[in-house]
Amino acid sequence: MKLPPIDTVVVAEKNSVARNIASFLAENDVKTIKVRDVYLYFFKREGRLWAAIGLRGHLMDYDFSERFRNWWSIHPRKLFFVTPARIIREESRIFVYLLRELAKRSRRVILALDADPEGESICFEVMDIMRSANPRLIFERIWFSAVTKQDILNALKSPRKPNIFLAKKCFSRMLLDLVIGASFTRFITLAIKRRAAKLLPARRFLSYGPCQSPVLFLVVKRALERENFVKKKYYSIEAKIDINGKIIKFRYEKEKIEKIDLAKKILNEITASKYGEVIKAEYLRRSVSPPIPLNTVEMERRASRFLNIRPRQCMDLAEALYRNGLISYPRTDTTIYPPTLNLRRLVLMFSKHEVYGEYVTRRILSKHKIVATRGKEDDKAHPPIYPTKSSKLIFVKRKFGEKGMKLYDFIVRHFLSTLSSLALIEKQEIKVKIGGHVFIATGLKILNEGFYEIYPYEKPSEKVLPKTSIGHKARLISARIVEKETRPPPYLSEAELLRLMRIYGIGTDATMQDHIQTNIERGYFFIKNRQCIPTPLGKTIALALYSIVPELVSPEVRGSIEKELSLIASGAKESKEVVENVKARFLKYFDKLAASEEKFARAVIESLKDMRDYWDKATSRKRRR
Repeated sequence: MKLPPIDTVVVAEKNSVARNIASFLAENDVKTIKVRDVYLYFFKREGRLWAAIGLRGHLMDYDFSERFRNWWSIHPRKLFFVTPARIIREESRIFVYLLRELAKRSRRVILALDADPEGESICFEVMDIMRSANPRLIFERIWFSAVTKQDILNALKSPRKPNIFLAKKCFSRMLLDLVIGASFTRFITLAIKRRAAKLLPARRFLSYGPCQSPVLFLVVKRALERENFVKKKYYSIEAKIDINGKIIKFRYEKEKIEKIDLAKKILNEITASKYGEVIKAEYLRRSVSPPIPLNTVEMERRASRFLNIRPRQCMDLAEALYRNGLISYPRTDTTIYPPTLNLRRLVLMFSKHEVYGEYVTRRILSKHKIVATRGKEDDKAHPPIYPTKSSKLIFVKRKFGEKGMKLYDFIVRHFLSTLSSLALIEKQEIKVKIGGHVFIATGLKILNEGFYEIYPYEKPSEKVLPKTSIGHKARLISARIVEKETRPPPYLSEAELLRLMRIYGIGTDATMQDHIQTNIERGYFFIKNRQCIPTPLGKTIALALYSIVPELVSPEVRGSIEKELSLIASGAKESKEVVENVKARFLKYFDKLAASEEKFARAVIESLKDMRDYWDKATSRKRRR
């Protein structure tokens, strides 16, 4: 490939980011050249030729040499003593070729990869590849949180050196996940294949992952709580009572009555009385604070809960919105807007918007000072997620689909709500004593919508009780006995699962949704009505591992690994030391599991008999797609 002399090459993580950066920096037109399915963007800046290229994530992976890839000839335990090599991904070979060609003709490279540990590790992959073609290259790293012209220009003014510690943290995690995941996956798969190969289809395998499996255990644990829950029948009494001319439904204050005879006795006593007396009339005003700024996990949780968008799809849509300059970088732990973020300027973008404009002008821009809510987390890398461009929803829908539009709308509303006023509600409670027994009714009235006006997702339903006071008479209209049962806890919702993963430190904001998706693809659990329901196989594998080596599925163990990896990022520990320590721990777990191979295999083989139909249905669903 023949290229002219190039002053500067910009390397981005995605094609759309490279295209946008080229358009922001170009003095005139941008010339686009396509090589296979990869685009190169050439443009002039300050009289010199620049080029931009967008990758597709990592260029390299860790993998074992050919000798150690044969599952049957190499015992899985040996993988703990092998150092995997970094290899070029097959799908990345065209990028490697183009980077080398660009390197030969260039003086400087601007690394515009995503500003996170993953992006930092890709920076070092790019540098290794390009230096092999041109050792004299100058590399500069720019760090930005939004793909807007101003953010890119500001980033160019203050380039930095790539952070080797962040990259080492990422590479160490990749290496550990490969060694641990491969050794245990091979072991448990071969344990079954040797005993019941017909039950495990040829291309199927049973996977283990140091993040994937603790996530499965959380799902199975809740399912077991449901299964072991013993329902208990009880009785209660509902009464309709006239309060100042308004008939209100009351419930028996003690709620649960174990014996039907006692319930009948209470019913007879109150119906004989006909009239009662108000013994409590409480109307408490309470302010409700707007939500705090949005980080990644909270975006995924709320998208699942409010928009019915799965976490994996939510992140894909958020990244597409980011790459096209509509929102800030969506992978962040921060819940505090930095002082450098011009909130008034951002709000002004929406002052003439067809949906948000009237609210923005009336409720936010009219304030003398815009004050935002604050969370407690700050990853020192990125601000919370916020909109960076005002766009008509119809345009967003055309480009990103219905769910993309819903997510953009949600992010805008969440941002505006963090700058909005408190809501004011009135919590109401009336207690009536009748026939010697107390009945209660609760209500709620919204006195001032505040942020609910722009953020309806958490707006409570009103149920307004009439005004009354202690001592007022109350007339019984009717009463009845209601038979009820105690309810088991629900299955884990995806939103709740993400919250638990965050608490335990399982995965990163970039990978949490991937660990959920891996379990689904392996047939370990499925999502129905936003709830995570384990399959017989998923349940058996999680419980069999827990009964033999509980550390393999314990959420706390993965959290402790993440803490050790963080020591690499801070420079407190060398990556080799952390990797060897973690490998040594998991080798002990491996030996313990291997000693009980027969017990593990027997349990799993039984559950595989129930999985044929599940896999057949999953395969047919894939074909239909």
